[in-house]
Amino acid sequence: MLPTEFKGVTAVTKANIYFDGRVVSHSLVFADQSKKTLGLIYPGQFHFGTDKAERMEIMAGQCAVKLDGQTAVKTYGAGDTFEVPAKSGFDISVKSGLCEYICSFL
Repeated sequence: MLPTEFKGVTAVTKANIYFDGRVVSHSLVFADQSKKTLGLIYPGQFHFGTDKAERMEIMAGQCAVKLDGQTAVKTYGAGDTFEVPAKSGFDISVKSGLCEYICSFL
């Protein structure tokens, strides 16, 4: 079940802006110092590198994802989740509309 809200967090007001504003997120910091970002991806194709492992939860919309080192492209929609290993990356594309996501740093 995907979360609908987070309580007791610090919201960082400065946005994380990538690809000329086509991917935008805001960071949340929890009491235990763990971090998540809440974001929007506009139509386009983008590549992200990872330092830490990540879990991406798709809240709304749809995207296609190819993890680094793999050939398969998988489509994810609202309610779907995928994980990205540390020190790797992924290609993500949105054909139309917005893709809303929660990224947890593992």
